[in-house]
Amino acid sequence: MEDLIHKYAQKLVLRGLADEKDPLLGARDAEVIWNRKDPKTEILEKAFLELGVNAVLFSRPREPYRTIIEYLCEMSLKSASNPQYGATAALVPNLPLAERFSESSLIPVLQRRKRAVIPGYGIVSTGTLTPEQAFVTFSYLCFSCFVNFFSEILRKKRQGEMTEEDRATLNAVTDMMDKQKEESLGLLRGPYNDESMVFKAIEEAGRRVVSCDLVDSYFGNLSYRYANKLYISQTGSSLDELQHCIDPCPLDGSSCVAITASSEFKVHLDIARTTDMKAILHGHPRFSVIISIDCGEYDCQNLGKCHGQCHRDRYFGDISIVPGGFKRGPSSLYRTVPQALKKSGAAIVYGHGVFTTGMEDFNEAFNRMLTIEKECLEEYY
Repeated sequence: MEDLIHKYAQKLVLRGLADEKDPLLGARDAEVIWNRKDPKTEILEKAFLELGVNAVLFSRPREPYRTIIEYLCEMSLKSASNPQYGATAALVPNLPLAERFSESSLIPVLQRRKRAVIPGYGIVSTGTLTPEQAFVTFSYLCFSCFVNFFSEILRKKRQGEMTEEDRATLNAVTDMMDKQKEESLGLLRGPYNDESMVFKAIEEAGRRVVSCDLVDSYFGNLSYRYANKLYISQTGSSLDELQHCIDPCPLDGSSCVAITASSEFKVHLDIARTTDMKAILHGHPRFSVIISIDCGEYDCQNLGKCHGQCHRDRYFGDISIVPGGFKRGPSSLYRTVPQALKKSGAAIVYGHGVFTTGMEDFNEAFNRMLTIEKECLEEYY
């Protein structure tokens, strides 16, 4: 357990979500173990008793997340005190705010939401079973706030509501953002002539997607078609740790091994069956998500239902932006994505992420995703 605690505390730093000395992560073993000593553990340990969880994480978010979250906290507080403020700001998240870092403030919020934001102080998240769950919850909050911040700034700009304070915050956040990580070294070249090469290629591509910040936390999925099988990352697996987490699934459905495959297995399977592409990659690049939810129609009758009921065809360049919010029906991912991929080898899913493909290996798919994210960033500004 001690190794897991230090692993996920360090992952917060490596993923750019916290500064080196900020994460405070504890987990229940025979007793509660922390990654370091800190007076704040006295209050946090009460969360273990009150909530019945096995992991608790506290940290100040690293910039630019800190400034972004403070901005959204202020908007949430203004909206609560004045219902007319930001009434059209449909994308501003309902942040789980706690007034102060105290047991009485934190416990009620954590009981409902598994995470709490203390304005001006930091974020607390919990894991029902493992430290990994607390890490994922913290990471997702940072990701969603990033997307919401840039989306709200864009909405204000389009509707003439942008203030000098908004502009100053945007400029400050922009100055603090890391440059997009691009690695010049190519991935393993295909076609692959044995199963071991397929596993190696998937593991390598998964690590690269995470290191280049093309996913939320480390989630996403990827697959490769080889010898009448689809080799796909398992559901809930960390893309930077895919060893022993790849399922070889027969294309004809003759095995039940796919029961542990990615939750988007059917999307990958339909792409593999209906196209000549062997490599399939799915990630959550941030500005691709931001651009996908920007259509400018803030009075649309389907506002809030765009993920499943967008009433018009949308594109980013030659790439389709498609709905995919339902597990079944005409707007399900496995129906919208394969069709869109046939046109350009890529598809952007509304509010969700990007799918890209490669004919022989992951180089084309990976570089395509990097390019899409770079172009979406440029388009935003």
